[in-house]
Amino acid sequence: MNTIHVDVVSAGESIFSGEARFVALPGEAGELGIYPRHTPLITRVKPGSVRIELPDGNEEFIFVAGGILEVQPDCVTVLSDTAIRGKDLDDQKAQEAKRAAEQAVQNAKSELDLARAQSERAIMAAQLAALRRFREKR
Repeated sequence: MNTIHVDVVSAGESIFSGEARFVALPGEAGELGIYPRHTPLITRVKPGSVRIELPDGNEEFIFVAGGILEVQPDCVTVLSDTAIRGKDLDDQKAQEAKRAAEQAVQNAKSELDLARAQSERAIMAAQLAALRRFREKR
């Protein structure tokens, strides 16, 4: 079977390392699908879900809050400050964080504060959307 090695790494730990038949994730210019022997590529990753199709047909699901993607013909590496396994996503925590980010947007005192709060709100909205997709797949 034709596979590609995949590593998903957060700032604190390796989230996934193994072989896959296919990887899908949100690239800067749109959704990316990566098969073995893909053309080399480096791009930014937008907040969203990384879907890894394993050789046995099962899927691994990981939320990333943005990052960098490097693709080589035999290896895919996703580097993200924040990466969370689908099974570890917490709906209540994500909802609370989104509400806090919305409050921060309303209370922003400077353009920089506003930009940070809007970024955090977008990440939390992407995490909630990823959580919904993860639950639908199960």
